[in-house]
Amino acid sequence: MTLQIFVQSLDPQIPTKTLTLTPTPNQTLHHLKLSLLSTQSLSSFYFTLNGKTLPDSTPLQIPQIAPLSTLILHPRLPGGGGDGGATGAESRDCYLHMYDEKKPDKVDPNEQRLSKWSNCALSNEPLREPCVIDKLGNVFNKEALVEALLGKKLPKAFGHIKGLKDMITVKLSMIPGAELDENVHDGTQFECPITGLAFNGKYKFFALRNCGHVLSAKALKEVKSSVCLVCHEEFKESDKLVINGSEEEVAVLRERMEEEKAKTREKKTKKVKNGEMGVNGDEGIGLEAPRLSGKKHGIDVKAVEKVSGKVEGNGKVVNGEVGVKGVGNGAVKRFKAVDLAPANATKEVYASIFTSSRKSNFKETYSCRSLPLGRN
Repeated sequence: MTLQIFVQSLDPQIPTKTLTLTPTPNQTLHHLKLSLLSTQSLSSFYFTLNGKTLPDSTPLQIPQIAPLSTLILHPRLPGGGGDGGATGAESRDCYLHMYDEKKPDKVDPNEQRLSKWSNCALSNEPLREPCVIDKLGNVFNKEALVEALLGKKLPKAFGHIKGLKDMITVKLSMIPGAELDENVHDGTQFECPITGLAFNGKYKFFALRNCGHVLSAKALKEVKSSVCLVCHEEFKESDKLVINGSEEEVAVLRERMEEEKAKTREKKTKKVKNGEMGVNGDEGIGLEAPRLSGKKHGIDVKAVEKVSGKVEGNGKVVNGEVGVKGVGNGAVKRFKAVDLAPANATKEVYASIFTSSRKSNFKETYSCRSLPLGRN
């Protein structure tokens, strides 16, 4: 039985041949290679049939090798891996080291900038009304910030925010049609109401503390005015807060915030001191002690004023004979409850309410207390 096959090679030096064979059961592809190639190059080639590799020991009389079949002769690529890149001299460590340390993914600076300007600094959710900023220029969703304050889950980076007094409500101008298309102006939804510049971090923006409107630096520079360009409310230069400023600008805002806190503490200290000062501003005896007054308690306010004494212009008490700067001729008059007795009350009965109105002649023992008769 004769077998006609085609032998095609990818090597241009070996032409395509048509062979007519009378195969025997012992003939294999190795014998076919011997008839086509020299002995030295036998191991450099191999056969494939319909894309499948055939070993050299494959007999010629197999059903797969049908008449008029095409055997393709391929040259073997040099190298241990068959791809020309491995020589067998490399160590596996060099390949394992390639995947040992994963390099961090590179963050697109534009995406990072846009995320900072279009999302809440705390929850990283898209900004939505109502929005607030702190005194360092960070923008928040008010709802997320209040929830963090109530739950005491505020990060240390925002530890300077103690309550609502540290928030400034801002008014962001929505771009017309931004609700329908989120990709308007590079993904941002807000703009400057004067110049139309997008609120996306490419341009500097300021928030006005007194009215809360957010304007671009270009608008405030071109239209030099001491009033808001939207609501026409007056503002000072110190009322301008830069939004998402640089490190230098944040440092200036932090210094200003610390100065404001110091002034607030100083005012509180002065108020406390003024409450403990005399008429001339020096430390002395407080003339207005807290007491019950008014018709509800049945106390005659005019009688109390007579007991307390009238203050003259030189800072002396007439009836009490006590100077504001110190003690007068005698010792300070001791306070007695009967001096503030209601108008229709008996002084002895009113004084019996207080334990300090009667000196007890009884002494306490180790096991019990001796109480006066009629009171136990």
